[in-house]
Amino acid sequence: MDHHHPKRERIWIAEEEGQPVGSVMVADAGNSVAQLRLLLVEPQSRGKGLGKRLIDECVSFSRHAGYKKMRLWTQSILVEARHLYQKAGFALVEEKKHKSFGHSLVAEVWELPL
Repeated sequence: MDHHHPKRERIWIAEEEGQPVGSVMVADAGNSVAQLRLLLVEPQSRGKGLGKRLIDECVSFSRHAGYKKMRLWTQSILVEARHLYQKAGFALVEEKKHKSFGHSLVAEVWELPL
């Protein structure tokens, strides 16, 4: 919290009938780069456009906050999320194989010029 910038960082929590069903945040990554972090949509709320809306809010907020680029980190196995990022205009810029919790994975970095 010592380094939180309220005008440049934000979190959104989506609710359905008073219950949290999704969230996402924007963090300041430095050098005029916004970091999209922790996109989550609960399984029962998927397929309704909520993920797109959360990403759109992050992009809009980041543009208005003066960021020049948005970046995110994800895993290649998160197919639905990757599809949403691609539809929002993000491009895959880096891939790196790694092992986590005993599984072989491919970490990805995606970027969007703002």
